[in-house]
Formats: sequence, C-alpha cells, structure tokens
Amino acid sequence: MRIATWNVNSLMARLPRVEEWIGYAQPDVLCMQETKIADGGFPALALSALGYDVAFHGDGRWNGVAIASRIGLSDIRKGFDSVADNQGCRLISATCGGVRIHSVYVPNGRSVDSEHYAAKLKWLEELRQLVDRCYLASDDIVVAGDFNVAPDDRDVWDPAAASEGTHVTEPERNALKAMEQWGLIDGFRLHYQQDKLFSWWDYRAGHFHKHVGMRIDLLLLSQSLAERCRYALIDRNARKGQQPSDHAPVFVDIDD
Repeated sequence: MRIATWNVNSLMARLPRVEEWIGYAQPDVLCMQETKIADGGFPALALSALGYDVAFHGDGRWNGVAIASRIGLSDIRKGFDSVADNQGCRLISATCGGVRIHSVYVPNGRSVDSEHYAAKLKWLEELRQLVDRCYLASDDIVVAGDFNVAPDDRDVWDPAAASEGTHVTEPERNALKAMEQWGLIDGFRLHYQQDKLFSWWDYRAGHFHKHVGMRIDLLLLSQSLAERCRYALIDRNARKGQQPSDHAPVFVDIDD
C-alpha cells in the first residue's frame, strides 16, 4: 500500500500536476491539503477517471483537505466538532483498505507573539486528543499532512536563521512529540536520518534552487504500520517545472 501526502496549494491550479504525479507515482491513497476548493466545486470526476474515490472538506478559501483512494473509502469524518474547527477546513479522515487515514492541514501560526500561534497549539492539542479518544495504539492509523512544524533541527535549512519564527519552536515540536508518545512514528525517518531533506521551499528568492527549505509534510504511522513500512520518499522532482506547488509530495510504502 502506497500512502502519500501533498499540500497542493490550490488543487484547481495544480490539477494537471496532480494527475501527472498520480499517473507515475500510483499512490493507493493520496492525502491533499490546501485544496482551496469549496465542496461543491471539487473535481471529483477528474480523480474518479483515474480510479480514485474522493472525500473532501473545503469552503473555497485558503484551507481545504481531501483524501483520494483507489482501495476503498468509507466512514468519512470531517473536522473535530469542536472550537478547533473555527480554524477552517483542516481535518478529514476515512478508512481506506482497512487503514484509518487522516489528512491534516495544521494552521501556520503566523508569528510566535500572535493569537494565531496560540490557536495553532490548541489545534495540535485537539488532534492529539482526537487520536487518544478514538483509537488504540494497536490500530492501523495514519495521520498525514502539512503539519507546519519541522520536527527537529535536521529538518530546517538553518536552525539559527529560522529560530525567531514559527514552525521550529519548542511548544510546536513538543506537540508533535506528544503524538509520538502516544505511539505514532514518523514514517520518513524510519528510512532516512540525514539532515536537510526538505518537503517545502518558499517560492521567493529562488529558495528551491538554493535548497532553503523545511520538512513539514509528515506521515505519522501507528506501530503496526511502521513495522511494515518498507520505503519512503520525498519526490523533489514534483516541485520542479511549470506552476508547481511549493510543497513536494511525500509517500511511504507499507506491506499488506
């Protein structure tokens, strides 16, 4: 089973790129974030033509999440049903091929001294509580998406240069560690321990070509899935070419 996550940064603008990537990468499940599409306008037929069922949650603004699956899609749930949903359409989950999949788009936080940062921490706390409330550590679950948090200094182009902003602060990283303490494992780090392996590069100032980026797109796997995770990749090539997203897709391969 190949499970992927990709912040597409506007699905309608990026649909040809997504279709192309699906064509050669052949994910069984693709979690998408920042779709920026209201539910009534989601291009479900285009993905259906490629063999995928889709679940989506968006209001047409700058958020929006989706799951595309070619191995079944059932028990779709949207949001937290709590105050965290005031942050927009940022969470959707479904069961695909017997695995409970979550596509998440964690709030950016903007600046450490803002109310948006406090809301980001609250959102991450709600996510941790949802996992604790709904699942056992022995369940097959994946929490995938744009976390807007670089787990440690290996995941940042220059820890000193980034230290004054969000994405790298101790409270944000502790929120990720709380997910790990529950039992979720960073699928990418099962296979790669090197630093400076990024999934996001700002469009500005040639950051992609200068390799100024962060690894903020994660696939967190329950122990049962982590034990069967045989491969992982950040597909940096998908960040190249015409009109790319500022994020690259990330995927893991899990033995059935």
